[in-house]
Amino acid sequence: MNLSNIRPAEGSKHSDMFRRGRGHASGNGKTAGKGHKGQKARSGAPRPGFEGGQMPLYRRLPKRGFTCRNTKEIVGINVDALERFENGTEVTLELLIESGVVKHARDGVKILGNGELTKKLVVKANAFSEGAKSKIEAAGGTCEVV
Repeated sequence: MNLSNIRPAEGSKHSDMFRRGRGHASGNGKTAGKGHKGQKARSGAPRPGFEGGQMPLYRRLPKRGFTCRNTKEIVGINVDALERFENGTEVTLELLIESGVVKHARDGVKILGNGELTKKLVVKANAFSEGAKSKIEAAGGTCEVV
């Protein structure tokens, strides 16, 4: 089970397709599900977030900083995480996800130079630090920028 395939129990949800205000027998006649009187029973009910004239929450909270829309989410992995692979393996993003080193890499993976590497690997990643590149090549492997 994951969040992508959760469904409500069979029969627990009602369709929103039925016509309201078509008599008592319809089960939604007279007030058409709006209750009796009040602001929400009338046309022109206030927009979402309206708090009756009080300063709304989204305007009361301080807003600080800036979030760049074009930022990249790059996952960093140290070279000692590559030690789990066999000698001569071609390490790709798919293999890193499959083996559980990375959960998800939306915009790419950068190999960082913390730790030791003793195996000869062909590593294909989006970026390499200088330290990581030297350690992979010192072990006899190669670095390929994808």
